[in-house]
Formats: sequence, C-alpha cells, structure tokens
Amino acid sequence: MANTQDIRRRIKSVSNTAQITNAMQLVAASKMKKAQSVATAGRPYADLLNDVLVNLKANTDEEDHPLLEERGGEKTLVIVITTDKGLCGGLNTNLMRKVTEASTNETSYVTVGRKGRQTLARLQKDLVADFEVSDPAEFAEAKLVAKFAVDQFLEGKYDKVQVAFTNFITTLSQEPMIETLLPIRPIDLGRDKGFVSVGGNAQADVVPHDVVEGEYLFEPSAGSVLGTVVPQYVNYQVFQMMQESRASEHSSRMVAMKSATDNANDMIKDLKLEYNKIRQAAITTELLDITTAMRALD
Repeated sequence: MANTQDIRRRIKSVSNTAQITNAMQLVAASKMKKAQSVATAGRPYADLLNDVLVNLKANTDEEDHPLLEERGGEKTLVIVITTDKGLCGGLNTNLMRKVTEASTNETSYVTVGRKGRQTLARLQKDLVADFEVSDPAEFAEAKLVAKFAVDQFLEGKYDKVQVAFTNFITTLSQEPMIETLLPIRPIDLGRDKGFVSVGGNAQADVVPHDVVEGEYLFEPSAGSVLGTVVPQYVNYQVFQMMQESRASEHSSRMVAMKSATDNANDMIKDLKLEYNKIRQAAITTELLDITTAMRALD
C-alpha cells in the first residue's frame, strides 16, 4: 500500500499535468473557432465552383482540357494532408489507416504535414514530395501543392490524383476521406458523406440546382472559360481541404485535451480520497495506541 508521501507526490504530478492539458485545451479552443469559421466560410465558394465545373464539363468535350481527361491506368498520386503536431486524438491514425487500406503497388504519395510523412516513411511507401505549410495555411502554399500535382498529371506520370484529408463535420465529428482531384470531378466539401463511397464519383447522381433551373451562359465560349476556371478550381479545392483538415485538427485536439483534463481531475479526486482514508487509518491507529498505553498505565 502506498504511503501518504507517495500519494501527495502523485497528486502534485497529476495536478501539474491537468494544468498543462487545460492550457492546451484553451489554446486549441481559440484556434478551433477561427479554423472552423474559415473552413465553413469557404464552402459556398467551393460549392459554386463545383456547379460551374459540372456545367462546363457538360458543355465541353473531355479533350477540351487535359485535366478533364479520364484515363484508364491505375497509377495514382495521393496528397496526404495531416497535422504537424500530435495530441489530437485518433485524427491522424484514422486518416492514415484509410490511406494504407487504399494503397496499391501503383500508388505514390505527396505529404502535407509531419505526421503523414513520418508514417509513410516508416511504412516504406513511395514518397515523391513533402510540403510544409503554415498554420493557418496560405492560399499561395496550397497553390504550390496543387501545381506539383497538376504537373505530375499532365506529364503522364500518374493517371489519377487524389487527396486524403479529414473532413470537418462538427466539433465532435470529423471524417477521414479520400477524394479524387484529377481528373476533375465535382467535390462537395463540408457535408456528411457517410452515404458516399469513398474514392467514387461523389456527385454521380446529383445535379446542381443551377443546372436544373437553367444553363450558364459562357462568354466568349465555354472552352475559354474552362481554361481559366479549371486551374482556379484545382487550387481552391486543395486550399479548402487544408482548411477542413485544420478545423478538424484543432477541434479534435480541444476535445482530446478536455478529456485528458477531466480524467486528470477524476484521478486527483480518487487520490485525495485514498490519501484521506490512509491518513484517517493512521490517526485511528495512533489513537488506539495511545488509549492502550493509558490503560496499561492504569
């Protein structure tokens, strides 16, 4: 049985840990609000780009732009967006599990985030590039990642480019996803996609509202607009996925640190109860010894 000194030492240690996790919880909560605001604010624009691209694709041929070309090969480049830091629950673990389950011998990887790079290096996967981005990620940084992926696709090194990221749903719910970026398919970010087959055509049976009501008018032509919109579309989709991942990271970290703080406080209560029991037992024993000694003197 532990003595009172050991228990006091443990209480102090757990209290220090609780203070640290509580501070991290507050920091993560502050960052979480900003990240969630940025992620949700970018979704309407991403949805609008989706609608425009769906309509453009319907009014042009695939050969009008090389990024629309559907290829029959299986060589795939996956952009994996993870966090740089840990202590965010199972966020990175869940995403990397989905990535490795979808991995084949013809899959190569580009990483954004230290955790993904470390995992893929440990698994000895084909890692062709690694990008470091700030927190929050800048649009210029997302453009560099998108440009690398586009160049690799246009050079014919890969038949498909996908992005693995964690989609933000709510503070308590984040979903690891793998979406096809190239060749271009509509990607509807920010919605609960539990009913969608990951890696499939998420919008195969969905017709955008604007397309139903009436077609867009493109000037000077759909082909000219396509050449301008497509690069912007690719850049913004990568940027939006980074924002979704960032919102998921800080939300998951806030929840994890709150859980750690609550567990530490519960442990402190249990330790204090045990301490009081041992102390009370020691006092009772001392009183019995004194009483016994006094009776022996009588």
